[in-house]
Amino acid sequence: MSLPSYLPFADGQWRLSMGLKSLNLQEWIEIDEHLAKELALKDKLLKNQYSDVFACLPESRLSQKEVLDLLLNHLVEHFPQHYRQQGTTIENICTGQVWDITHFEAVPLDLAGRLVQEDLLLMQPSPEGYILTAASLCFPSRWRLREKLGHPLAQIHASVPGYHDKLERPVDSFFDRLKVNHPAWRLNWSIVDSPELFLAQEKGDLDTTINAENAGEKLWIRVERQTLRRLEVSGDILFTIRTYVHPLQMLEENSAIAHNLAEAVKQIPLGMQIYKNLLPIREALLGYLEQVTAAHSMN
Repeated sequence: MSLPSYLPFADGQWRLSMGLKSLNLQEWIEIDEHLAKELALKDKLLKNQYSDVFACLPESRLSQKEVLDLLLNHLVEHFPQHYRQQGTTIENICTGQVWDITHFEAVPLDLAGRLVQEDLLLMQPSPEGYILTAASLCFPSRWRLREKLGHPLAQIHASVPGYHDKLERPVDSFFDRLKVNHPAWRLNWSIVDSPELFLAQEKGDLDTTINAENAGEKLWIRVERQTLRRLEVSGDILFTIRTYVHPLQMLEENSAIAHNLAEAVKQIPLGMQIYKNLLPIREALLGYLEQVTAAHSMN
């Protein structure tokens, strides 16, 4: 099994920081072999749990349209093997899905979210700061869209330990300074007890049978590749989240990465361990990673 492209803990360090890097817009959207499966999951969620995965405020409509236009142009230009636009229709060649763009005039971001594996969120400037005004969020990580819609960044992140003291000011400053021609990207990661992409439920009781012997089979590494770009016409900010989930046991083939993950986990403050639902599985996780490291050192 080859290692994933994104393993933000691979250097053995844990940081509470934005960790932003400059984004090449040629690499804005990522498509892989899971495209059809993940778009089918989005379709199912939108059919059965629409209000859980899509929401918008009326004032977001123009920026929603701006996002859809940007995305359509990008997909047709950079992924012509996957997407074909003819008149008012857009086709996903891989899945056979065809959408009439005019059917989404009231909610353009809904269609945009159906086209790609990324989740899409719109932030609009206001006197209270940047407010979440629209989102296609099919793959949340332990949070509910309906509880965040219409709220500013500081309120959205109020439960994140250290956010107010260490991140609120730099995040607000970054949003204010973000230029149309200087998009950015960052990574976020967590260890979870489910491979499901749709993790809307609150942090709760974990599987009590998880231990150092079976953690490789019962835990997953969840990595989010997040991008931020200023929209040229509306001035709003588009935030995308591409979620990757990998079985923890893949690290059995790379003991150095397993060791560095253990080092990063040991550095996470207690409050953040609780927030990330890591504390109940911490000892089992570290025990497993130590076993992986020890097994390779004996070979």
